[in-house]
Amino acid sequence: MNIRVKDCCSKQAKSFYCFTVKAQDGKDVNLSDYKGKVVVVVNTASKCGFTPQYEDLQALYAKYHAQGLEILDLPCNQFGGQSPESDAETTKFCQLNYGTAFPQMKKVEVNGENELPLYTWLKSKFPFGGFDKSHKIGAILDKMLSEADPNYADTADIKWNFTKFLIDREGNVVARFEPTADMKSVEAAIEKLL
Repeated sequence: MNIRVKDCCSKQAKSFYCFTVKAQDGKDVNLSDYKGKVVVVVNTASKCGFTPQYEDLQALYAKYHAQGLEILDLPCNQFGGQSPESDAETTKFCQLNYGTAFPQMKKVEVNGENELPLYTWLKSKFPFGGFDKSHKIGAILDKMLSEADPNYADTADIKWNFTKFLIDREGNVVARFEPTADMKSVEAAIEKLL
């Protein structure tokens, strides 16, 4: 299996199933284990205005997991230092406050020199499409980020916590949802793939 994964990733056109992430115990999780599943990949944080989305994610997981939905929770501390705890502390917080049952991986970086290769690939498939400015936080994020970098929207980088990528049962990235996207839209997209 490891040889097949390496061969797959040595080709120019990589697949979602070529990548690995780290479980909290440090062991590799081969994304090829998710073949045939619908997967939401999300960078999370425990102290963010979007943190209550954990409740929505758990509701989706509870409702659709038996039909083949998986959620890859990848905590990240790159946006406002909003995930400062250890991996174990983050998991405990999420389980106690939001009843999360989906697995949480080790903390990652999603932008920059040390970004997880999975995120390099995801961003190449679906660049940033803008915040929903009708969302009260969307306008705030746009103002804050454009003041720091007037051209921030021109890059594919992840802009904030709780950006979600949706992967279909064949490993294709079919959508990117910014944190300001209505979770009902996320659910509708998931339902179409199940």
